[in-house]
Amino acid sequence: MAGQKGNITPDFERALEVGRPPNIEALFPHSKALLVSGKVIDRAMLAKGQAIAIAANGRNHFVIRGALAAAQRANAGLILEIAKSEGGAGAYCAVNFWNLARQVDSICNELEITVPVAIHADHYGIKSDQDIETAKVEIPSMFDAGITSIAIDASHLPDDENLLASISLAPCVPAWAGYETEVGEIKGKEGLSTKEEALFLIQGLNAHDIFPDWIALNNGTAHGIQDSDTGIQVPLTVEIHEVLSPYRVSGAQHGTSGNDSDRIRRIARETLTTKANVATALQMITWGVEVNAYGNAMLDEKGDFVKMPDAGMSDALWSEVVAYAEAADIKGGNYKKLNLPFENKLLGQTRAVRERMARGVEDFVFTLLTEVFNAGDTAPLAIEAILEAGTYDMGAKGSPIEDPDQWTEEKIRERGAAMEREKGPEGDFDD
Repeated sequence: MAGQKGNITPDFERALEVGRPPNIEALFPHSKALLVSGKVIDRAMLAKGQAIAIAANGRNHFVIRGALAAAQRANAGLILEIAKSEGGAGAYCAVNFWNLARQVDSICNELEITVPVAIHADHYGIKSDQDIETAKVEIPSMFDAGITSIAIDASHLPDDENLLASISLAPCVPAWAGYETEVGEIKGKEGLSTKEEALFLIQGLNAHDIFPDWIALNNGTAHGIQDSDTGIQVPLTVEIHEVLSPYRVSGAQHGTSGNDSDRIRRIARETLTTKANVATALQMITWGVEVNAYGNAMLDEKGDFVKMPDAGMSDALWSEVVAYAEAADIKGGNYKKLNLPFENKLLGQTRAVRERMARGVEDFVFTLLTEVFNAGDTAPLAIEAILEAGTYDMGAKGSPIEDPDQWTEEKIRERGAAMEREKGPEGDFDD
């Protein structure tokens, strides 16, 4: 595999001593992997300015390997994540909330990775009262397994219920951990987020001494395979970030795969975004599916994916994947559901095939980090933040602004009832 082994500097050694959260220290006491809170990565991007960390969804082992190698080459802080639908209790991937940190730690030590890496639980979806009760048990188990950052996503609910669910679950998230909140279910150009609902969520959290590191918006992208007529709405994102600026919350950009690079560069330059999720494109690259420069999967005249020769999985295994998908009537973006049944077969290929699967991701992510996200050379800034703090806990960026008496449950429900509740059509937009 390409990439470069890290240089173990005194600063890196000191960051290992003080910068790894307690759950990571307990799980990996002898590790040389610098697994950190998501807050550290956010601070590094802010320190560089107009920089975005890639949050790579590790849908399979080869995405994780490739993303780590790319971050090492770019000397960039990195977030590796898995969403609830991908890696929760009803997962469609073999990588999950409870083994992601173990895989990352192992690969970091194997490849001598010396950039800081956060382990993020993305889109931890809350859609009902029962989900809240389940989360109170499940979220602590995820941190026990090495998660260092989480997105509590109750955006499928009305705005007041989103806020109340987030308040209810805040005690489950360690104070040192990265924390992301979300408003406006991610679903493309339907039901775009507004500054009013974003303010409602952030102000209500602030009143309860909850200071998110990131907020994710529905700013115009849909997850999965994009079509050319949809994309991130930069002016809308700028407007919302400006109105939230007193609360010092960064932006998290979802649905990045398929958006043109110039638009992502504008997001980096013009907004407060410091985290951008990339999932589908990386999955497709490991499989050997042809993608364009933006990560869109290419289709042939029949509407089928184009498998490139001498790339990704073996042609023989790809034929098996296609046959399985046809038998199960799996098409388009739902090919993501093939991750779980085929993970072990992917791992059982020849060394040369395994290496080219990871190398494809490495090259794609390296280009994003250095030419699109402006994240190159942010690893030293993350280490500097750790050393300056002298601890794994960066503390909150925000501070109390709102009056708690104006944000009681009763008043939250009153405010919520007066807000516009149209969020667009129903759908499955968890990742």
